[in-house]
Amino acid sequence: MRSIRTRVVAGAAALVTAAVVGVTSGGVASAAPAGPARLVSETAGPGQRVDITVYSPSMDRTIPLQVLRPRDTSAPAPTLYLLNGAGGGEDSATWSAQTDVAAFFAGKHVNVVTPVEGAFSYYTDWVKPDPGLAKKTHSNGRNMWTTFLTKELPPVIDKAFRTTGTNALAGISMAGTSVLDLAIESPRLYQSIGAYSGCAMTSDPVGQNFVSLVVGLGNGDAENMWGPYGGPQWRQHDPYLNAAKLPRVPMYISSSTGLSGSYDTLANWRLHGNQATLANQQVVGGVIEAATDYCTHRLAERTTALGMNNIRYNFRPTGTHSWGYWQDDLHISWPMIAKSLGL
Repeated sequence: MRSIRTRVVAGAAALVTAAVVGVTSGGVASAAPAGPARLVSETAGPGQRVDITVYSPSMDRTIPLQVLRPRDTSAPAPTLYLLNGAGGGEDSATWSAQTDVAAFFAGKHVNVVTPVEGAFSYYTDWVKPDPGLAKKTHSNGRNMWTTFLTKELPPVIDKAFRTTGTNALAGISMAGTSVLDLAIESPRLYQSIGAYSGCAMTSDPVGQNFVSLVVGLGNGDAENMWGPYGGPQWRQHDPYLNAAKLPRVPMYISSSTGLSGSYDTLANWRLHGNQATLANQQVVGGVIEAATDYCTHRLAERTTALGMNNIRYNFRPTGTHSWGYWQDDLHISWPMIAKSLGL
């Protein structure tokens, strides 16, 4: 077990480091005055995208976000909150850069909201500010993402974009863990959940080591996030242990075995024909995905034992921890999400 754990953690370090190189420009602390959560700026981006910043009282800074708007903005639309992975959208490993998300949602009557900050944070409320993470991401080190995402942001989005007030939530990798925790923390906010290649077991030794690794890649201390290792906060934020508290809304949860699949060839445009990048995705991405597959199978066993029939698990026989499979996950889970949003 120790050797397996060592390989998983070492492999994760290599892949996550490659995925978040250059995360130094996002999350710049602003001089926004204190006050309630509010829309600070709104700028038209390419196509149907709007770039906004929202002031977070709990973090005392403005948070940048991207919003994909429906073509017809005269009629209220529901909202999908779509979270990035370990890089938090502050690097090139993002939904907008690595998938067809803009084209996919162009004809759909929904607002798609994605934060472009939150690297290495697990999108959770931290018990303490973290100076190391602040230096790495140029933020102020205050991470209150559960508060921001579930309490501060939705009313601002609903008002600014005249939404229907109906929400769904999805995320990958690090955020594939976070979305389950957010659903437990705010069980009435989201009408459906998509968790792609996340690990729901955050307090067992392997999961705890993996969380610590991801946070450490941002120069952060995971004990500033959930307190001492093995403590009550780690158990409180473990979706596997708290599976009974998951809301009984439609969910799609996926993982792959880690064996090379259809996107693990040089035909994958994201690899730019680079053999070394392909090898990294196959080997390191394979190890990480195998670990998330283990977590996801254990979660499936637990939710089945609890009689939870609201979850669709997609266990792929092949596939690594990489964007091609997550784009597929978004496409596959969209009909479920759309139905839950009343579309």
